[in-house]
Amino acid sequence: MLVAEDGFISGSIGGGIMEYKLVEQAKRLLQTKNLPILLKKQIHQAKVKDSSGMICSGEQLVVFHPITINEKTIIQTIIDCLKNNKKGFLALSPNRINFKEKELDKSFVCEINSDTDWLYKEQLNFKETVCIIGAGHVGLAVSELLNTLNFNVEIYDDRRDLNTFNQNESIVKKQIIRYENVTDFVKENTYVIIMTTKFTSDKLVLTKLISSNKKLKYLGILGSQSKMGKMFNDMLSEGILKEEIKNIHAPIGLQINSQTPEEIAISIAAQIIQIKNS
Repeated sequence: MLVAEDGFISGSIGGGIMEYKLVEQAKRLLQTKNLPILLKKQIHQAKVKDSSGMICSGEQLVVFHPITINEKTIIQTIIDCLKNNKKGFLALSPNRINFKEKELDKSFVCEINSDTDWLYKEQLNFKETVCIIGAGHVGLAVSELLNTLNFNVEIYDDRRDLNTFNQNESIVKKQIIRYENVTDFVKENTYVIIMTTKFTSDKLVLTKLISSNKKLKYLGILGSQSKMGKMFNDMLSEGILKEEIKNIHAPIGLQINSQTPEEIAISIAAQIIQIKNS
């Protein structure tokens, strides 16, 4: 969260009365000559030391880290990295702020030994990738929603001159492919949604992805219970193992009785978020 000297605020560290009090503290700190770097523990219970003023349970540690004109070059590097969709990590410590165009193994690293011996690193511009196979009306709605949720969205279809494919601007990559070559385009550790126009195409894509043994974070397919039952029975008879099928999300999405493409998109996005945050 950024709190500027002129009162400008961007981002959030949790909200509520806690955030209000910490923002006010940041404003007071900005009036001092020698801006300190400090930690502040917040416990979300009433009548305890370091109480945040909230009673939602849990706790968090807040870092007050000043940014001055001396960090202008670092800040500009961060901005350029974000604009150009490059990955890098921000590092905060008791005596400096730093940024490196390098990917961390984790989304963040936190090491705290004491108030004067700690290190925090966070991956910036870290976006999960979702591959949508099928660029119809639901594919368009899912793309638009996932884009607002900070996912990198890729979409693939085998149809040319498809209006919902051509008008889709909510993706980082879109391409006309042959579905038998789908594994050439889907990378490991991505979220994959299958929603082609035909049963045979859905089955082909699903079989190819399972047979490739690629590690996927999520694999879901759009269709009814009866369609999925027939597809899985066919695949089992063709040699696909039951163990390979059990983790497929089918029918895809959380069951909220969705009807329209936009409602279906919400159910799919909610399920992906549920998996991502579990």
